[in-house]
Amino acid sequence: MTRVALISDTHGLLRPEALRFLRGADRIIHAGDIGKPEILDELGALAPLTAVRGNTDRDHWAVQVPETAVVRIGKVAIYVLHNLAELDIDPVGKYKVVVSGHSHKPIVKERDGVLYVNPGSAGPRRFTLPVAVGELKISGGKVRARIRELA
Repeated sequence: MTRVALISDTHGLLRPEALRFLRGADRIIHAGDIGKPEILDELGALAPLTAVRGNTDRDHWAVQVPETAVVRIGKVAIYVLHNLAELDIDPVGKYKVVVSGHSHKPIVKERDGVLYVNPGSAGPRRFTLPVAVGELKISGGKVRARIRELA
């Protein structure tokens, strides 16, 4: 089994409880609004990292971060972008999972055989939304997703 830890919308804040959750993952995906390059350095020290740029990632360092990414783990293809509303491809038949952020609302839903996962925001609390992260557990081409509220 492969464990992929999901984090998004850190906005420059990497909480100790988020780091504890991410530790031990086989891979980490950050779905944008990173906030500062040191976040990428810290996450990359824990596990192989795939990150995409969010709408607030505008400084010079963020130019090198792609807007979308594809992660392949065995037979499972994962499409990553920041804002699901900007998904301009049809993932059905090509991707088993679409990971996004932006809304700060953690959600896991399946539609037409594609699992859509937003781990929520692990950064500063916004309104009454939870502080959260997520994970994918991949085994034999099957994917299970879960959200973990941190605060």
